Amino acid sequence: MSDIKLMQDAYLRVHPVQGVGSGFVVHDGGYIVTNAHVVLGSQAIQVTTYDGRTGRADVRGVDPMTDVAVIHVDLDDHLPVPTMAQSADIKIGQMAIAIGSPLGLVGGPTVTVGIVSALNRSIQTEVTFMEQLIQTDAAINPGNSGGPLVNSDGKVMGINTAEIPFAQGIGFAIAIQPAMWVAQQLIEHGEIVRPWIGINAVNLNPQIVAYYHFAVGRGVLVTAVSMNSEAARSGLSAGDIIVRMGGIDITNVRDLIKVMNTHNVGDTVDVEIVRGSDRLESKTTLEKAPSTPPPIQQH
Repeated sequence: MSDIKLMQDAYLRVHPVQGVGSGFVVHDGGYIVTNAHVVLGSQAIQVTTYDGRTGRADVRGVDPMTDVAVIHVDLDDHLPVPTMAQSADIKIGQMAIAIGSPLGLVGGPTVTVGIVSALNRSIQTEVTFMEQLIQTDAAINPGNSGGPLVNSDGKVMGINTAEIPFAQGIGFAIAIQPAMWVAQQLIEHGEIVRPWIGINAVNLNPQIVAYYHFAVGRGVLVTAVSMNSEAARSGLSAGDIIVRMGGIDITNVRDLIKVMNTHNVGDTVDVEIVRGSDRLESKTTLEKAPSTPPPIQQH
């Protein structure tokens, strides 16, 4: 799969640059999953199948937070859909085969073989914090991004996404079950419908606790509340410390996101906060996360 992106040189002149990535079919209607970073900024995308067929593809949807994208290509013939592995079937130490088109080399797809080195890894990227990753020592080179990581039965375990530069045998793939949830959302809606409570927040740390003399040492500090959000209507305000949501202890922003992602837009959840020396309980309704940040109100 190749794409044309526009790049600026040192003199701010714009040039088209061809990039290469990989992908695999997830729906026989021509829907292909790949990495978001493969297609972001592309002006045109050309798909070449393993048997040599080519076609112009359109982007159906992109989710930079999970680095998953879905494109659509209209080819006359049936496109085979691989079998997806179940999360419970993926084990540390089992064979892992990365399939893709490294560096866009002529001659079709290639494979590299390794093992599943670890599960549920987390890494920080330039745009997001990625979780539930499969770590593998199968080589994932530029051009492999978006291709499948399969087991010895040919079932897709994940989407090849990243390799640590200057390290030996440390690559990552997005686990296929959460990736397929994202892909299905993109196919159906063209975007990800995520729950959100309308706040900006930071993790508490000893320095913040000492400076403001907070009554608790753990939780998430609300720094701003979006105007006209459900959070504002439920009484949350800047300075509140969220310590529990939906019956789950909250120690950092990641905990907050995990709890929200177990619910749907429109669900009402219990929220326990600390305000000054008081511990308060309230309920708030999760709303659809906006694609662009809404106005916030400081208190």
